[in-house]
Amino acid sequence: MLGLRFDHCSDFLFIVDFVKCQLDMSSFFDMRLSNMHFQDCSLIDVNFEKTDLSDTILDNCNLSRANFHHTVLYKTDFRTAYNYIIDPEENKIKKAKFSNAGLSGLLQQYELDIE
Repeated sequence: MLGLRFDHCSDFLFIVDFVKCQLDMSSFFDMRLSNMHFQDCSLIDVNFEKTDLSDTILDNCNLSRANFHHTVLYKTDFRTAYNYIIDPEENKIKKAKFSNAGLSGLLQQYELDIE
């Protein structure tokens, strides 16, 4: 499934879990996706702008070029996700979970040399 516009769906009772899905270039713009589970998914170039991902688990998901802008990430679990770049100053990230290996995705804007 490529380029799906989930943001055109009504979010009333919109509850889904995605397992081993290719959702590249899809849009979840301005949706409430709290308490959802993405497992082993390709989420390349996905738009999460203004999306509420509170308490969502992104388990072993490729988030390359995913757009996180004004996104709510309270308690979101990124521990096994990879290739994400998230600006902590542009998003709400309270109590989100990250692995040590993923910290570079939070610091990229500062142009640090992390080894």
